[in-house]
Amino acid sequence: MSSREDEALARAAVDALTDQLALAPKPGLPDPRDRGAPRTRKDHCSLRWSARALAPGLAAMAAAARRTGEPTPQLRAELGAIGRCTEHSVGLAGGGHRGALWTLGLLVAATALDPEARSTDVTTTAKKIAAHPDKRAPRRASRGSSVSAKYGAAGARGEARAGFPHVRRALDTLTASRTAGAAETEARLDALLTVMSTLQDTELLHTAGPLGLRHVQAGARGVLEAGGTRTDAGREALLALDADLHARAWSPRGSAGLLAGALFVDALAPRVSSRGWAA
Repeated sequence: MSSREDEALARAAVDALTDQLALAPKPGLPDPRDRGAPRTRKDHCSLRWSARALAPGLAAMAAAARRTGEPTPQLRAELGAIGRCTEHSVGLAGGGHRGALWTLGLLVAATALDPEARSTDVTTTAKKIAAHPDKRAPRRASRGSSVSAKYGAAGARGEARAGFPHVRRALDTLTASRTAGAAETEARLDALLTVMSTLQDTELLHTAGPLGLRHVQAGARGVLEAGGTRTDAGREALLALDADLHARAWSPRGSAGLLAGALFVDALAPRVSSRGWAA
């Protein structure tokens, strides 16, 4: 891969993130409907703007993987260092996307290691990278890791070390929903709800506790059991869940980041050729 191909991978990852941001209605998450409200409009617009700040870091991660050539401890340490610098840049641009950066960074690096990879191959390679500890990481526990330890949740680190099972579930739902005749927006919303229905989201655990998390999971399952977002009953259930989560100020941010990862992997198939990554 060349630097041009590294940049193409980064653009694809940022596109996946902005595609996730553009979906509506997303229960408890910023979306384009927020333009009418001054507070949430700033949230949504700043998130779209700051998403662009991820691109240089993601391209650097792809280049690091290409140089290293293997999912080694050295690569894991380099990705961690790039990630921390990228977090700083994103913070200057408006903030957000920490979970998405972790997910997309590992998936971009995994794809750079094997440009011919498909779906489960990408997540398996990402798992191998995440298995190594980052010895240069700050010793102070993050909020996510503290919540994970308190409640026994896998958290972002556990999700990656398990090979991103929720990214794979989202990909399965995208395929199933499309096959059933869902429009692309409906398929993507169904994929988000699939993640929400089982993910032990540390953001929700922090703000709502275990009972709140189970409430959100049950609500997401209710939409899917009603037939998903392409049915009238499912759409009604989605709108009810959305209103409920916004009223409670509960935000399943972990699910949003994993959906962005799934959309990135989903976009790999048409972009990869026998010559590697096509810009």
